[in-house]
Amino acid sequence: MLTWLYNHLWATPLKKAVTVLVVVAVGTAAGILVPRNVGGPDTCADGVERHDGECVGVNGSGYDFGTPEISKVSDAIAEENRRVEDKPHVTVAMMLPLQPESAVERRQLRSDVQGAYLAQYRANRSEQKPLLRLVLANPGRNYAQQERVVDDLAELADSTTHNLRAVTGFNLSLRNTIDAVDRLTNELRIPVLISRASADELANPEGREAKPRFKGLARVIPTNRQQAQALAEFHRGLKDQDTVLVKDTRPDDIYVESLARAFSTDEPGPPGAKDQEFTSPSINDAGATGNDFSLIGHNICQSRARVVYFAGRPVHLRLFALKLAEVPCDGKRYTIVSGSGAATLDRYMSEADWKKLQGDASTRHAAVTVQYTAPAHPGAWDKELSGERKRPGHLVEPQRQLAELRQLVSGRRAGDIGPVELDDSRTMLVHDGFRTIAAAVFLANAQVPGEVPPRERVSAQWSRLESAHRVAGTSGWVCLTNAGNPYDKPVAVVQLDPRTRRLAFVGLGWPEGRVQPKDCVVPSGTR
Repeated sequence: MLTWLYNHLWATPLKKAVTVLVVVAVGTAAGILVPRNVGGPDTCADGVERHDGECVGVNGSGYDFGTPEISKVSDAIAEENRRVEDKPHVTVAMMLPLQPESAVERRQLRSDVQGAYLAQYRANRSEQKPLLRLVLANPGRNYAQQERVVDDLAELADSTTHNLRAVTGFNLSLRNTIDAVDRLTNELRIPVLISRASADELANPEGREAKPRFKGLARVIPTNRQQAQALAEFHRGLKDQDTVLVKDTRPDDIYVESLARAFSTDEPGPPGAKDQEFTSPSINDAGATGNDFSLIGHNICQSRARVVYFAGRPVHLRLFALKLAEVPCDGKRYTIVSGSGAATLDRYMSEADWKKLQGDASTRHAAVTVQYTAPAHPGAWDKELSGERKRPGHLVEPQRQLAELRQLVSGRRAGDIGPVELDDSRTMLVHDGFRTIAAAVFLANAQVPGEVPPRERVSAQWSRLESAHRVAGTSGWVCLTNAGNPYDKPVAVVQLDPRTRRLAFVGLGWPEGRVQPKDCVVPSGTR
């Protein structure tokens, strides 16, 4: 074989020249026709690679991850990042799935990203240092590829160019979310602040003797247990026999699990109907749950229950409400009570849905109203302050912050970031979370001015953010305990009324059963 190749390709000077020319031509053609990434990662953008059909990674240069709803706000983030990159700065990463499939989820994502950007914009004009750079981190659908992204974030934290000092986002309470937060805080010592996920499993335990599960974790959203306590106080006097719990038993959804536990407290008096269970196929798939809901609805009709606690996701909540409204039950009126995950339920509603929830007098079908705790509502402060003579700080300061945020949005001083919707609470809450991070960074920097604070010093400031250093957010005062939890942060009780088709603010609920202390001094007894 070697003799044949020599005689035909290399035996004479002419054959050598032809062989070399052919090899060069083939190599050049291969370089042009074959993609550079064959055999290697498929790059979506700087810092982002395609894995299992998703663009996973970290980017702060304007990449929208193929989600056009966030294109404008991603461009605004990139512009702000370019403005600060040559000045002393630290980086904050926002980690949440950035390629949602449904239109509703994409609008929710836009609200989340807008909240972070608006807080970045405000913090960088507060005349405090260092400046803040914002990057978006996509861990894939349901945080399934979070390990890759956590690896990337670890590199950014070690980099003296990027100086990653906090990770926020975390909009879904899932097992994968716990794994990501666990590694970020306990292994990598990167501070984490949770703005949206409300499961109790993503919070450190309280009490002087309690040990933190996540070192360096803080939150601005009350847990499901705290929200349920606020609802119980709001609905004081409701008897157990007047309520029933409907819960999803799908595994690995810790939001649903903790919400079910929070709603399962027994009230004094005769017992009510037993828990009504169903199992959904996934967070955003109704599957055959409609059949279960029809059966459950008829059982509830025969009970004394008029308030239904629902532990499930918005897609299933909508379907359950519709199926309950279809049950002929002599015109019975129900109130379905759920957690903060229902904050975007109105976006799933169609014209026909609204009519169905109103009930039907001729067939005596039930009428259904949905009530839930929202981490914030833009109408809360004005309504709570109406008629107030004393104008307490826990209402006035958040009202002022919300007014400043509205002015920033309406005047487009922060640029065109797409339509901003405040009613779903996402923009407000993520904005407040980023402002809380900024407050911790500024406090850490004040200890050694001119130096980029190490990550441990940033997380050490969480417990300082109370009293004189409380954070006045648009969603209320953020006053953190030593465990990093917000103390007695109010929740907005809101109602989706099918007659008005509006999301109406009903009132404030307080997890401690009373308003926050004067100047937000966290009392002893908390960790």
